[in-house]
Amino acid sequence: MTAPAQRTGQQLKVGAVIITMGNRPEELRALLDSVAKQDGDRVEVVVVGNGSPVPDVTAFSSGVRTIELPENLGIPGGRNVGIEAFGPGGQDVDVLLFLDDDGLLPRTDTAQLCREAFASDPELGIVSFRIADPDTGETQRRHVPRLRAADPMRSSRVTTFLGGANAVRTKVFEQVGGLPDDFFYAHEETDLAWRALDAGWLIDYRADMVLHHPTTAPSRHAVYHRMVARNRVWLARRNLPAPLVPVYLGVWLLLTLARRPSKPALKAWLGGFKEGWTSPCGPRRPMKWRTVWRLTRLGRPPVI
Repeated sequence: MTAPAQRTGQQLKVGAVIITMGNRPEELRALLDSVAKQDGDRVEVVVVGNGSPVPDVTAFSSGVRTIELPENLGIPGGRNVGIEAFGPGGQDVDVLLFLDDDGLLPRTDTAQLCREAFASDPELGIVSFRIADPDTGETQRRHVPRLRAADPMRSSRVTTFLGGANAVRTKVFEQVGGLPDDFFYAHEETDLAWRALDAGWLIDYRADMVLHHPTTAPSRHAVYHRMVARNRVWLARRNLPAPLVPVYLGVWLLLTLARRPSKPALKAWLGGFKEGWTSPCGPRRPMKWRTVWRLTRLGRPPVI
C-alpha cells in the first residue's frame, strides 16, 4: 500500500453518513444536533432514508443533505449510497463517520480527534468508536471489537470495527471498494475490515471516541439468526484462503451449538448456514497468508 500524503488534522475534511428507517425522528434530530456541535470545521452530513421518508431535519438543512431510497437496501447498501453522495468512493472528503440514527456524540471533540488520528498515522484506515449506554455508561462486551474485551476503556489495534460507530478514511474505499451490498445485515464490517487489512491499512479501537447508544440485543432483528449464519459463510468464502474456510466455519458452528440457542433460532441459523453455501457470495479475493499472520499477531486469527 502506498501511504497517502500526510495532512494536518485541521486540513482533513470530515463527512458523516446516517441511514434511517424514519422511525426514530427525535433520536435522529438529537444525533444531528450533536454532530452540528462538533469542534472545528463543519461536518457535512448525508442522511439516507432506507426505503422510507427522512424525518423533518430542516433545522439542520445548512449542513445536512437527504436521500430517500424507494426500497430498503439493507445496512451496507444504504451506507454505500451515503458514501457515493460524497463523490465516487466518498472522495470529496477525507474521512467519513458512520453513525447509528439512535446514537449520539456526547463529546464535541470527536470529529477533531478523528482528524488528528488520521493525520498523525497515514496507515490508519478505520477507527472504531466505543459505544456506551447513555444511562449507565456501560459498554457491552460485544461492542469491543477484540477477543480480550474485559476492559472497554483500553484502546488498541483491532481486526474489525463497529458498523454504527466508526470513521473510515475514504482512501480505503478507493482502494478496496465499499461495503458488500448483498450482505444486507451482519458481518459487512468484518468483510471491509479484512479487505482493508489485506491492503495494508490499520484499524484502531479508540475508547475516547464515544457514541452513546441505548443497550440493545442484536437478536431484536427478525432476520438476525439467518443473516448472521449466511453472511458468516459468505465472509469466509469471499476472503479466507481455502484451507481456513472449513476451519473458520467449523469453529463457528461449534460455538453456536455450545450457546444452546432456542429451537426456532437454531433452525433459522442452520437455514442461513446452508444458504451461505448454496447462494452466490460475490467475488472471491482470498487474503494473503501474511494477512492471516497479521490478524493472528493482533490477537484474532481468522479461525474465530
